[in-house]
Amino acid sequence: MLLFTMCAGMFLVQLDVTVVNVALPTLGTDLHADLAAQQWVVDGYTVVLAAFLLTGGALGDVFGHRRVVLTGFGLFGAASAACGLAATAPVLVAARAGQGLGAALL
Repeated sequence: MLLFTMCAGMFLVQLDVTVVNVALPTLGTDLHADLAAQQWVVDGYTVVLAAFLLTGGALGDVFGHRRVVLTGFGLFGAASAACGLAATAPVLVAARAGQGLGAALL
């Protein structure tokens, strides 16, 4: 069960890097986002994930990997809900950054 949970989490992390690209034209129209904002929607996640990946591992060593992974799942889920509820591009970029932080803790 643990292996399945971790594999599913890593699958979601990798899927979330690319899946938003499919929705960019619709997001740009619905949120009235220019090209730069659309780029940040994609890159905000990846930049934060890369920036905090090593920190997430160190936090796991200090506080326990189970606690950090569960915190990462919770943060990733809450940020995903915020992405779904985002009404403007800056809110979506911030929520995507939150997803990246949660993913780094996984």
